Formats: sequence, structure tokens, C-alpha cells
Amino acid sequence: MKDVLKTPRLHVQDALGAGGHVALSPEQSHYILHVMRLKTGDVVRLFNGRDGEWRAAVGANKKRAVEAMVNERLKPQESEPNLWLCCAPLKRAHFDFMIMKATELGVARIQPVLTARAQIREVNVGRCLSIAIEAAEQSERLNVPEIKAPLTLDFLIKNWPRERLPIVCAEFGEATPIAQALQQPDIKAFSQAAVVTGPEGGFAPEELERLRQMPHALPVRLGPRILRADTAALAALACWQAHGGDWRDF
Repeated sequence: MKDVLKTPRLHVQDALGAGGHVALSPEQSHYILHVMRLKTGDVVRLFNGRDGEWRAAVGANKKRAVEAMVNERLKPQESEPNLWLCCAPLKRAHFDFMIMKATELGVARIQPVLTARAQIREVNVGRCLSIAIEAAEQSERLNVPEIKAPLTLDFLIKNWPRERLPIVCAEFGEATPIAQALQQPDIKAFSQAAVVTGPEGGFAPEELERLRQMPHALPVRLGPRILRADTAALAALACWQAHGGDWRDF
């Protein structure tokens, strides 16, 4: 199994099953042939977020598209914690980094949120999805998080699902240290949660007050230091995974 883990791992859209054939994209084919320099018969691993992870063999090269022949399933599909990240868009480098690391941390959805102080108002969803796919491939995830189009904070609050716990990263006002907050018995009852973070300038006071008034809202503090918006989001995600996610069993 250790040798298998060293083989290239690719996310595909096609269904996966023994005996199947999958045509890799031109970009994936270039990576397989010219970066990894694999030959016909060499092993790759494929996953699609539905059928688990499969061993496949490099096949024929047809018009710059490599065909992979699916052999056996290596891992069954498993569910991951139902955790969202609702975050204000950031400048490109910081937002790219946050998407990459949030994917590694196991989020199910990344929802950009437009707030009063957000300097960035547009999000290239396709680019963000490509970053998430690459992070999922490298981190051994069996799925890729959803990347949604931006919503206004007002729309998000009005349409918030009541069964999902909103963990609001509060820069000021009353808030509980996150480690203490996540140990509360009533909080542990939630199987669905979302970390909500603002832009570099933070939430406006009226925005933070509206977030606090959401059903079951959990305003939390993230320690004594001032964190960048991307750092705050990742710190909060890690805390949730440790207390209520899939880190507890490892």
C-alpha cells in the first residue's frame, strides 16, 4: 500500500468501476506523460467523490488524451464532516491559500460572502475549484468541496439552515474562547456546522450584531493575537475538526 500512495492521484468526473475506461483531460495527460513521465501500464489512482478511490493503469495515448484502465478499488467512498466555510473574499494570493488549506482541512463547502468592508467583490469560481481539486488530490481526500458563487451577507443570514451551527469569528464584543465554546454539551449535538469569517477589516458592527442574533449563533474568539482573515478561518476550522469533526478518531 505504501508504494501505491506514491503514485499520481487524479480527480475525474467519470464513473469508476472495475474494467472501466476513463479519458483523462489534456492537462492530466500532460502531467502523466511529461511531468511524471509514466509509461503504458504504470499505475495511477483515480477518484470522483462518489465511487471511492481506484487503481488504474495508464493506457493508450489518443489525440493528447491518455486513457486510464480502471482495475480495483483501493478505498470505499466515505462521508466527511458536514462543515462549511463562509468567508469574505480576500486578495488573490491569500484567498488561494485559504481555499487550498480549507480543502486540506476537510470542508464540504466554501461559500464566499460579500460584506460591507470586503475589498474584493468578485470570485473566479472556476479558478477556485481548480485549486480545491489539486488540494484534494494531494491531501488524499475522496471528494472535492463545493465552491459557490458569492452571496451577500444579508442573503446568507436570511436563508441560513437552522440545523447548521454558525461559528462566528468575532473580532470584538462578547465572545467565548473557541476551545471552551466547542466543549459545551449543546454544541456537540450539531452534526452540521459552518465557520463564518469576515474580510481583513473585519465585520462592521451592525453585521456582527446581526450574526450574533442568528439561531444558535456561536460567537468565538481565536486567542490573544490579531489574526489575518485567512489565518482566522483556518484556525477555526482546525478547532472544529479537533472537537467535533474527524480528527477525534486519529
